[in-house]
Amino acid sequence: MSQTEKPATAKSDDEWELKLTPEQFRVLRQHGTERAGTSPLNDEHRDGIFKCAGCGEVPFDSTTKYDSGSGWPSFYMPRPGAVETTTDRGHFITRVEAHCAKCGGHLGHVFPDGPQPTGQRYCMNGVALDFQPGDERKKR
Repeated sequence: MSQTEKPATAKSDDEWELKLTPEQFRVLRQHGTERAGTSPLNDEHRDGIFKCAGCGEVPFDSTTKYDSGSGWPSFYMPRPGAVETTTDRGHFITRVEAHCAKCGGHLGHVFPDGPQPTGQRYCMNGVALDFQPGDERKKR
């Protein structure tokens, strides 16, 4: 790719607003948080994959999803290389923010109170993810 080309996921805010719903834009591009308990993905227990609603990257699959009781879809581990983290010092607290490694979209936060084997809770905004049922893991 030449220096004048931009990756497929490098979009302007206007381009993202055209692609995403207003709530997806607020969460993925403006680092918002959906209200706890509002995502239908909380009750999603089928086998499948969870894609970034912004770019289609697959940060999680159903084998690492669990009910954390937090009101947000939670996972104890992302797929290798699919999630990046940064330090979030907003709201007068310090947290670890999780981003899609492909498009940089805000997915949620990571907390050190999850189950083994990782002890991590990837607390994700359901609006930032799209669920695809079926055993799609073998295709990636």
